[in-house]
Amino acid sequence: MFSPEHGFRGDQADGQIIESSVDPVSNLPIISLYGSYRKPSPEDLKDINMVIFDVQDVGVRFYTYISTLFYVMQACAEQDLPLLILDRPNPNGFYVDGPVLKPEHSSFIGMHAVPVVYGMTIGEYALMINGEGWLGEDLKCNIQVIPVENYDHRKKYILPVSPSPNLPTMNSIYLYPSIAFFEGTIISEGRGTEFPFEVFGHPEMMNCTFTFIPESIPGKSTHPKHQSKTCYGVDLRVFRDENVERPEGLNLSWLLFAFNNIRDKENFFTDYFELLAGDSLLRKQIIMGLTEDEIRESWQKEIENFKVIRKNYLLYKDFE
Repeated sequence: MFSPEHGFRGDQADGQIIESSVDPVSNLPIISLYGSYRKPSPEDLKDINMVIFDVQDVGVRFYTYISTLFYVMQACAEQDLPLLILDRPNPNGFYVDGPVLKPEHSSFIGMHAVPVVYGMTIGEYALMINGEGWLGEDLKCNIQVIPVENYDHRKKYILPVSPSPNLPTMNSIYLYPSIAFFEGTIISEGRGTEFPFEVFGHPEMMNCTFTFIPESIPGKSTHPKHQSKTCYGVDLRVFRDENVERPEGLNLSWLLFAFNNIRDKENFFTDYFELLAGDSLLRKQIIMGLTEDEIRESWQKEIENFKVIRKNYLLYKDFE
């Protein structure tokens, strides 16, 4: 068995290096693809007849399961192994939004020229990796996608199991594409609380009355930003799961609010921000004081171009 970020059973903190091990439930060996390497080796695939990919994605470019998908596809193509993909609904598959990644900002948290929210299932994304030649060296992976019955991109899908420790609710999953930008700033995104990605704040945030205190939580957030400090910020918790309303797109107003209500603007951004945004323009636009509408307008042409490519690989009825 292979495991991506968060471990085979999805109970490890984000970014935590995971060593290969033996699964305590099945006693089968687990080869980590989020440890000393990210791509299955030829030795890992020796004597294997087929690889099965069955992972619940959330449809956001910097959620690393699609990067693991890429490396698994590449390894299978190199070893001439078939890959069976058990597709799953994308809880954020009902819209496309955000800046499109530029090659100079490619990393494991964003490998391909897609928007932050790309509106595709894991199976559709695999077809796009193949079709667009992203595996390199004229490689094509022999994939078969088992589609989801009775699913289309307009349907609301409530995840029965949390996809990772810090996305425990549908509200956090819907907010994740927007709130995760704070991971590239000095602002806390709620890690170290029981409501990650549903709040944001900072010890010196102005014009806020809501407070929270990040603390170390084993398996979720060992060293959260501003640990044990009172953070002033914004509470975005609403009715959860089946009652939560889906967003209409990325929300940049929270990022702009935080920047405009923090004194330390010079150190607001970290180098990680460009990897999340996928380009260097968004940081500059925020510093320049552009409005949300002006920023959104700057990426619309690239989104429209991506949608044309995207349509070639859709397996399900689109939201448009």
